Amino acid sequence: MTIIKQNSPVLFFYNDSKKWLMNISKKESLHTHIGVLKHADAIGKEYGSRLMTNKDKYVYLLEPTMYDYIMKIQHGTQIVYPKDLGYIAARAGIQDGQKILEIGTGSGSMTSFVASIVKPRGHVYTFDVDEKFMKIAEKNIRRAGVSKYVTQTNLDLKTSKEIPVTEMDVALIDLGDPWVVLPKVRQMLKGSGCIFAICPTMNQLEKLTIALIENEFTDIESTEHIIRTIAAREGKTRHSFQGIGHTTYLCFARKAFFGRKAKTTSKTVPKPKTVPKPKTATKPKTATKPKTATKPKTATKPKTATKPKTATKPKTATKPKTATKPKTATKPKTATKPKTATKPKTTKKSTKLD
Repeated sequence: MTIIKQNSPVLFFYNDSKKWLMNISKKESLHTHIGVLKHADAIGKEYGSRLMTNKDKYVYLLEPTMYDYIMKIQHGTQIVYPKDLGYIAARAGIQDGQKILEIGTGSGSMTSFVASIVKPRGHVYTFDVDEKFMKIAEKNIRRAGVSKYVTQTNLDLKTSKEIPVTEMDVALIDLGDPWVVLPKVRQMLKGSGCIFAICPTMNQLEKLTIALIENEFTDIESTEHIIRTIAAREGKTRHSFQGIGHTTYLCFARKAFFGRKAKTTSKTVPKPKTVPKPKTATKPKTATKPKTATKPKTATKPKTATKPKTATKPKTATKPKTATKPKTATKPKTATKPKTATKPKTTKKSTKLD
């Protein structure tokens, strides 16, 4: 049994839309449209008990959960809502003892939620550049009771050359241009470490996905999570008229090794080979093109290159000397042999002699 004491956090619950999260103080009172409640009346009671206001309205004294802290958080920036946080924790496998990197603390909702999971052995390292928001986040984190498990740092990881942490299990990025920090995030993540980016628009998803592939991340997944509440009452159950629609898109990925480094080193070796490629620029010696063709098949092409020697067969073009056979065409001089053909005329004469 958990008893409410001085400074104990209490959620004064009247209904879904009327609830107040406060720390108990003997000298304070809660003033609402349903009446007044004295904090002192809650001290010594068990969580779950109820108090009556001076207007005869019942209010329940509930022990706050992380959901309550997030929904009642002081907003300095747009927050990440529980419907998205739950999927982040499940998909990334966040658990006690892990080291979490967060870039973009914001109001501290995601920071508080994740710290409540990795405690007591884990830790959250969160970075931001706006001191005003960092103070609001610090207040919210302290109110959630997880300050001990969070380290806040004012550092711009977009421009800093510093690598402040390494071997992180999970990286959470809440920036307008998350692709900018991916190379640095990769250095801070352990192998197979998970990354989640908060992207309000689809254009951001597109750019981020391209950058993830370029930075050797795999298992890339983009999702949107819509939650719809139901007003369940006997004979009148229906969809609730109120609810949270689109809040953000989530992009998940894991650090992998594509083996590009080995390929690049092998590529750097042929680059000097690309120096002789200008020698292939000597290919004007088109004969060297057969060298490029020196691929054994092209080695036969030099044989075809010898065919130009057959092209020297213009000596066979000297066969036009055989074309001098038109000299044999001068054999029409042999056609003068028809003069010898006149000999048959003599034969005819011989026949006449006969």
